[in-house]
Amino acid sequence: MHASSRSSRHLPPRSSPRPSRRSLLAVAATAPLAAPLAAPSRAGTAAPPAKLTARAWLLADHDSGEVLASYRPHLRVAPASTLKMLFADTLLGSFERTERYTVTDADLAGVPSGSSLVGVKAGITYTVEQLWQGVFLRSGNDAVQVLARMNGGVAKTVAEMQARAADLQALDTHVVSPDGYDHKGQLSSAYDLALFARHGLKNADFRAYCGTRTARFPAGGGKTFEIENTDRLLSGTLGVTPYPGMIGVKNGYTSNAGNTFTGAATRAGRTLVVTVLHPDSGHNAVYEETATLLDWGFAQGSSARAAGTLAEPLSEGGTRVSRSGEGDGDAPHAGSQASSADDGSRGPGGWGVLGGAGGVVALAAGAAYALRRRRAARRAGGTPPAEASADSSVESSAK
Repeated sequence: MHASSRSSRHLPPRSSPRPSRRSLLAVAATAPLAAPLAAPSRAGTAAPPAKLTARAWLLADHDSGEVLASYRPHLRVAPASTLKMLFADTLLGSFERTERYTVTDADLAGVPSGSSLVGVKAGITYTVEQLWQGVFLRSGNDAVQVLARMNGGVAKTVAEMQARAADLQALDTHVVSPDGYDHKGQLSSAYDLALFARHGLKNADFRAYCGTRTARFPAGGGKTFEIENTDRLLSGTLGVTPYPGMIGVKNGYTSNAGNTFTGAATRAGRTLVVTVLHPDSGHNAVYEETATLLDWGFAQGSSARAAGTLAEPLSEGGTRVSRSGEGDGDAPHAGSQASSADDGSRGPGGWGVLGGAGGVVALAAGAAYALRRRRAARRAGGTPPAEASADSSVESSAK
C-alpha cells in the first residue's frame, strides 16, 4: 500500500454536524502530522484489500451513491480515455442513433498524432450509432473528433463537457479536449470519474454501448470489419478473465496517465461502480485491482456503513457542494485540504467530516498539516503547495 495519502476530500457530509475548524485543530494537536491519513477511508469493519498499488481508487454503490471505500479519491491526475465517459454523457442526447454523417478530411484534421483510432475515414458515411461504438469499444479519438465537429466543434464540446462536470459536481475535473488525450491541465479524479460513470449508466444508450463486446464497423466499399471492446474485464482478452456481471464502463491509457479504468458490475441485484487510477505494475494490474475491489465490495453486503456519498447533479436536485467550504454556507466536500486554483493545478479545498471518530482525527491531522504548509508558503511569498501534482504536458496516445 502507499506510504501516505490525503484524506477523502469532497465526499459530501452525511447527517452528522460539521465541527468548527478550531475544534478540528484541537483534535489535531494529539495526532501525528508526518503522514496524514496513511490508510484509505473505508466503511464497516472489514479492511479494504491491502495490496493495491493504484495511485487513487474509489468504490461506490451505484444506486445509493454511498462510497464504500476510497484512497486519495480527489487526487487530480491525467484521466486518459476514461474522460470519454463525460464526453458521452454530455453528447449522447444530441443525435439520433440512426442519423448518418459523411466524414470529411476537415473533420479528422484535429486528431492528435499517436491517438488511438477506430479507423474512421474521410468519404465514408457512418451512422451515429457506429461512431459511438467506435468511441466506446475502440476508444477512437477519430470518432470523438467527428462527433465533436457534428456538435459544433471541439471548443463548444469542451465547454459543454465542463458545464456538465459542474452540474454533476465533479469539481476535480478540468477539460481541455473531449477525448482524454494528454494535454497540459487536463485532469480528473477517481471521485469524478465515478460520478461520470454513475450518471452515464442511467442513460440506456450509454449502458448499451459500454456493454457491447463486439461490433461491425464500416471499412468503405460496402465492407466492414470487427471491432472489439478494449475493456478486458468485459471482453476477457489478453490474459484477463471476464468479470461476472460486468456492465462496462471505460478504460484508458497514456504514457502520462498510465492505465486508468472505471467499471461497473452487478451481483445479486446490487451494482457497484469502481475507479482505479495508475497502478504501479503490469498492463493488466488496473483490471486485477478493479476485480479485487469489486470482490471486496460485494462481500461486504448492503449493510456496510458508508464512508461518504457521491454528490447528485444540481439539475436533479442535488445539494450543492463547494470548493472552499468557507464563508459560502454550502456543504463542503469532506476532508479537503488544499486551496483551489483556477489553472486546474490543485485540488479543491474545503472542510468536512469523514465517517467515525477516526475519520475526524485523520482529517484534523491532515488539515493542520496542510494549514502549516499554506502559512509557510504565504510567509515565503509563494502559493500554497498543491495537493497533487500532475504534469500533463506529455502528449501520447489515449487508448
